[in-house]
Amino acid sequence: MDGEYNEKILVTGGTGFIGNFLIERLSKIGYNVYSFQRYVTGRYIVGENIKTIFGDLREYTDVRKAIKAVQPDYVIHLAAISPVAYSYDHPQEVNEVNFLGTINLAEACLREVPHLKQFLFASTSEVYGNGPVPKREDMPANPNSPYAVSKYAAEKYLLYLRDAYDFPVTILRNFNTYGRRRNTHFFIERTIYQMLTRNIVRLGDPTPVRDFMYVEDHVNSYLTCLGNNKAIGEVFNFCTGRGLTLEEVTEIISDLVGFEGDVAWYSVPLRPLDIQVLYGDYSKAEKMLAWRPKYKLEEGLKLTISYWREKLSG
Repeated sequence: MDGEYNEKILVTGGTGFIGNFLIERLSKIGYNVYSFQRYVTGRYIVGENIKTIFGDLREYTDVRKAIKAVQPDYVIHLAAISPVAYSYDHPQEVNEVNFLGTINLAEACLREVPHLKQFLFASTSEVYGNGPVPKREDMPANPNSPYAVSKYAAEKYLLYLRDAYDFPVTILRNFNTYGRRRNTHFFIERTIYQMLTRNIVRLGDPTPVRDFMYVEDHVNSYLTCLGNNKAIGEVFNFCTGRGLTLEEVTEIISDLVGFEGDVAWYSVPLRPLDIQVLYGDYSKAEKMLAWRPKYKLEEGLKLTISYWREKLSG
C-alpha cells in the first residue's frame, strides 16, 4: 500500500482499542475513512481523511442509511462488546450488538453496495473454546461464553452470505492482544497498571495459558488482508504461536517493571467457564498472506509498560 488511494473504507468500532490504531494508519496511508459509531459524549475520531457517521448497529434503518450514503469500497467491522467476563451477565446485549449488529451491517452492504470489494470481520480466538492446541482454522469451534457464541454465530452468517451471494468476506480470528492506551480492564494492562500504582496486585486464576500479541501485529493483520484477493472468502488466525500461563506472563511483567510487592491470585471473580489452554497456529496466514508477528512478548511488554509509566507520571 503506497498511499495513492481515493477508496472509501467504513470502519465500525473506530473509538475502540484496535479501531483507534487502525484508523490512524488507514488515514496516513491515504484512504478516505468513515468511522461509524454510536454517539458517546467525549469519544470522537479526528484526523485527516476521517469522517464520522453516527448510528447504532442494532438499528437496521440506521445502518442501511449510512451504508447507502457512504457507498464504501471496503468495510472493516470491529465494533463489538468484547469483555468475555461482561458477556456472562449481559448475554442479550452482547448478542444484539455482536451478532444482530453484524447481520444488519452485512445485509446493508449486500443490498446497497454492489461494488463492495471486501468485508473484513473481527472475530476472535475465543470461538475455539477448549480442545487440542495449537488452534488451527480447520479445527471445530467450541465457543463457551456468550461473547464467543455471538462471534461464531456472526462468522457463520457471513459465510452463508459468501456461499449464497459471493459476499467478499474475510474473517480474522485474532488472539489476545495488548497495548491499550486507555483501558485497564484486560489482563496485561490491568497487571501493569496495578504494579505501577500499588503494592498488592489482585488477579484471578493463574493457570490458563494464553497467546498474547502486541497491538501493532494485530493492526498489521488487517492491513495485510485489506485489498488482498487471497484473503477473500477465508478465515485466518493471527497470533504468535507462543502459549504461557498467566502466572508466567505476570512474572515477566514483574521483572520488567521492577515490582517488589505481592500478587494476590484468586482475588477477583472467576468466570463460569474458561478456556484453559489457548494458543494458535498462524501458518495459514504466513503461507497465503506472508504475515507473521514482528514483536516478541517481551518487546511488546516493554513498550506497553513504558507507555503506562509515562501516562501515570502525568
